[in-house]
Parts: sequence; C-alpha cells; structure tokens
Amino acid sequence: MAASATSLSTFSSLSLHTSRRLPHLQPLSQTSPPFPVAPQKPSILLSRSIRLSPIKANSTDIDTTFFDNADPEAISTFDPPEPPEGFVPPPSFDEGPLESEDEIAKAYEEIYGPAYSGETFLGNDIYVMDSKVKKTSGLGSKNKREKVKDGFEERVVQVRRVTKVVKGGKQLHFRAIVVVGDKKGQVGVGVGKAKEVIAAVQKSAVNARRNIVTVPMTKYLTFPHRSDGDYGAAKVMLRPASPGTGVIAGGAVRIVLEMAGVENALGKQLGSNNALNNARATVVAVQKMRQFSEVAKDRGIPMEELWK
Repeated sequence: MAASATSLSTFSSLSLHTSRRLPHLQPLSQTSPPFPVAPQKPSILLSRSIRLSPIKANSTDIDTTFFDNADPEAISTFDPPEPPEGFVPPPSFDEGPLESEDEIAKAYEEIYGPAYSGETFLGNDIYVMDSKVKKTSGLGSKNKREKVKDGFEERVVQVRRVTKVVKGGKQLHFRAIVVVGDKKGQVGVGVGKAKEVIAAVQKSAVNARRNIVTVPMTKYLTFPHRSDGDYGAAKVMLRPASPGTGVIAGGAVRIVLEMAGVENALGKQLGSNNALNNARATVVAVQKMRQFSEVAKDRGIPMEELWK
C-alpha cells in the first residue's frame, strides 16, 4: 500500500508539473483525468471545442407563391385541348382487316425463310437456305463451300500451312492444290492461298478451271503412246496399258489421271516428291501426246499407213 501511495503521489506531481510548464494542454473539463494527457497541437483542441451548426436558408430565398392558391384536397381533372377542324383519328390496330393464314405464312417466309414444315408459299427450295437468310454472326457464320455445277468434279490433292514473315510477325495462310476434271478427257490443276482452308480450296478450284487441258485417249481409255514430262525438279513417266490394267500410279499423278477419265495407264514419279510439281509435270506429259489421226493429217497420209 505504501508503494502504491508513493507512485500515486509521484504521478500527480508529474502531471501538475507538466501542466504548469505547458498551459495550453489544460483539459477542457473541470475534472482532470486520472492519466497524463499527451501533448497535442493547439489546432486540434480548438477544433474540438468549436461546434459547427448547419446553415439554414432564409424563408425569403424560396419562392412559394405557386402553392398559395393550391388546394391539396382538391381533385384535379385533365382537360385536353380540342382537336382541330377536319381531324380524323387513325384506325385502331384491332379494327383493320384480318390477314389470312397464307398471307402470314408468306410474310414469315419472306423474313425468316422456309419453315420446317416442308411447305413453301413463295416457291423457294425448302432444302436450301436462302442467301439473304444466312447467318452473318455467331456459329456457322463462316463461308461455306458451294459447289459449282459445270460438269467438273474437284479433288483436293494437298492442303498445307504456309507462313509469311513480315515486319509485325508471321502471317499464317493455307495453300491448297486442287485437280478438276469431267472424267471425259478434260483436266486442270490449280493452286490457291487464303487465310481459311475453304477459301483456299475455292481459289485453287477457280485457278484449275482456267488451266483446263485435253487428254488424248483411245477407245480403251488409255494413252495413244508413251510420254515423259518434267516441271521443275519433278519428272513423270506415262505409259499406255492394256484393258483391265487400271491406273497404276501414285500421288498427284494418280489423281490427275483419274480426274481425266483414264482407266488403264502406268505412271511413275522419277524426280521430286512435290505434289504440285508432279501434277503439273503430268499435265506437261499429257500435252505432248497426240492422236494418230492428228499425226496422219499433218503428214498428209491415211492413218493406215502409219503402221507400215
């Protein structure tokens, strides 16, 4: 107890001494706290002692003359202006003539295309989507490949990814090699590049149709004579075959001969294994071939004398 009394007396003397040396730290209330007050800035104590009151607007600043003559309990009525002379109100939506079911179906088909019921009212093909109704966004928005009905069949030989190095980086494209033919002696080889596979195939098909050549064949659907062709580093050897042999060839040479309609032939790739060069070498070898009738006509002799 004596020790505690001594500590209390020391604490009180210290607080009184501090308050005498720093008069601005006097507490706001009359009763002093039982613990020493930390030194604070005078601005903080001043802000604590001042109480701010909200600013009230004067009654003269608000215009209330509008509500002087208004009766809050009165019932207000809407008095619309009178219509001008000769005004004819428009007909209501329900008052017009009702459309028949056929007219509704035609309007629906014109906007959304043929319905799934299998009936058409505008004469459209229910199995082919109209070009105006094709999706332009979302799933299935990419261009779909449409076959051209001109008698030529298409076969893709090769599709490869090719890159082009530019200043900003690499650009990825697809290169497609397509062979078109009617299997009646007409065949062509084309190549095209695009950012999508379908577009590349379409370009190469168009390029192949521009390079159609005629393949001379006999009645046994084979070559009239042997021929060799080269394109770049690729070399192709073509030989006629007897009926029933079939097309004995591989790679691009076989595709070109099948699309041309050749059923009995021998083919061999002797040089490079490049598909495009071999296909074009096959076309070069085919262009060197001539029919017996053409040779006899050029020589001015009957065709029977060619074998003498």
